[in-house]
Amino acid sequence: MTLLWETNPAAVDRYRFALGSDLEAVTAAARVTRALEDNPAHTLVVIGPEVDLAAACELAEAERVLRPELGVILLRHRIEVHALSEALRSGIREVVQSDDQAALTDAVRRSLELTAQLAGKQQSLQSDGKVITVFSAKGGVGKTTLSTNIAAYLASSNKRVLLIDLDLMFGDVAISLQLLPQASVRDVVAMSGHLDPQGLESVVVKHAESGLEVAAAPSDPADAERIPAHVVTELIRVARSVYDYVLIDTPPSFTEHVLAAIDVSDLTLLIATLDIPAVKNLRIALNTLDALGAPKEARFIVLNRSDAKVGLKASDVEAALQQPIAASVPNSLTVPASVNRGVPIVLDEPKNPVSIAMRDLADREIRRRFGEPVAESGKHLNVTRRTFSFARSTA
Repeated sequence: MTLLWETNPAAVDRYRFALGSDLEAVTAAARVTRALEDNPAHTLVVIGPEVDLAAACELAEAERVLRPELGVILLRHRIEVHALSEALRSGIREVVQSDDQAALTDAVRRSLELTAQLAGKQQSLQSDGKVITVFSAKGGVGKTTLSTNIAAYLASSNKRVLLIDLDLMFGDVAISLQLLPQASVRDVVAMSGHLDPQGLESVVVKHAESGLEVAAAPSDPADAERIPAHVVTELIRVARSVYDYVLIDTPPSFTEHVLAAIDVSDLTLLIATLDIPAVKNLRIALNTLDALGAPKEARFIVLNRSDAKVGLKASDVEAALQQPIAASVPNSLTVPASVNRGVPIVLDEPKNPVSIAMRDLADREIRRRFGEPVAESGKHLNVTRRTFSFARSTA
């Protein structure tokens, strides 16, 4: 089924011969988006010559990430070089002279053939890999430590796991695991619109001791501005087709990249600590998620450093947030030491109370939530790694 986006009502009769009878006409970009959401059977959008070029390119760029199999054809009264190059960069398949019915007919045929091929490819990429975003609205609460340890534990449980460092300016995932990545999330930009599992593999680095794979943040903070949000969406979409779990470490703010990640996540892990600024910021973050329509059942709160003697209790945090704490992780001086060694504490010291708490958190709130069978609490201390022995930590 074809959508025709044009402000001129007479356009339907003018292009019906080339576009066929199964045609729906709309007059605004918002209506195009709504029609695509309401009816997945739409396989082609034809944008009329009266539509502004920038608006047409914006729609095409957004839809090529959400619906890569969708064809977009642009009609122009006169084809100019700058308009052609801008249109093709945005993902528009072809630009056709508006009065050339034969050329439009051929363009429609080619687009539908390509859509059929891409639809088959998309089916082959389908997977039920789960995406978990780890977020806090305040820095210094242990977000990266929780992300790396939970991801490493899941990877050590014979699952294929990717950890994406979405703190694009100051990400610490790679250095926390003592990795030296040759590529980063920045390199995905060049593959935008045609990223596939092979392309994704080229930008990840493996943590040998756990089997965890990492898509690192760029080494240059300026690169953060060169990574569009739709690239993040495409990266996550491809990653979930390859990995059992995709964890996303984030900066302490609602950047466009973070919002894009939360929007496609199955679960959001929110971190609180026993200090008033962290609780206040998390309360604001919860209100923001509510305002954005994020489902409450798809998020849970973890209290980190839960035994710190600072004058606040877990019950105080729950009262302030008006939500229960799902899991608590105690404080330990061995955590920064494990970070300095580049080995997550869940692997380096499996009997440490912090390790036990984080494994229990991963089992109850992630693995069990998604239907994965897990051992009873307290019976999974003998975690095995793919390439690392616990001999030195249990001797």
